[in-house]
Amino acid sequence: MDIILLERIEKLGSIGDVVSVKDGYARNFLLPNKKALRANEANRKVFEANRDRLEQENAERRSDAEKAGEKIEGAEVTLIRASSNSGQLYGSVSVRDIAEGLNAKGHEVNKSQIVLERPIKTLGLFDVYVAMHPEVRVGVKVNVARSEDEAELQSQGVDVMAQMFEEDRNESEGFTEKRDPTLEAGEIPEDLLQGDEEA
Repeated sequence: MDIILLERIEKLGSIGDVVSVKDGYARNFLLPNKKALRANEANRKVFEANRDRLEQENAERRSDAEKAGEKIEGAEVTLIRASSNSGQLYGSVSVRDIAEGLNAKGHEVNKSQIVLERPIKTLGLFDVYVAMHPEVRVGVKVNVARSEDEAELQSQGVDVMAQMFEEDRNESEGFTEKRDPTLEAGEIPEDLLQGDEEA
């Protein structure tokens, strides 16, 4: 289906572009949300008559979004989650969780504005984008940790999981027995045998 875009849509085009999209995408998303018009002669005339007004409204919305984006830019959301010892979350962090975290900090964001490039399923710091407007994106940090203390360490740049694995390795080195290369497999060292005789 050919449509006329009423706002910039990523990977499609900007205001006034006539593009061809799948019928379902147009009927179920673009047309009901007033992001586009069907590309026919009557709609072209309507669009051209209103083009200046649409571009001016878009410019106003973009400048409002830029102002709002300056407040959110660089914000950090801390989410406390349960995870396995390897750092895998039980479940994942959703766009709703991030939106709720930003709203709790006083930023007005809805979940449709959160751009999550892939699901967050591990502990760590992640960069996430908030689409304030089709032409305005700002970055926020999402800090997923098991406790507030871990979150604090992660925000200071400490890799908590690497540190935990290092501690585990050091502890396990304390429990290893020294091996005598002169003994056969299963043979008991001489000093242990003498200790048994004394007892």
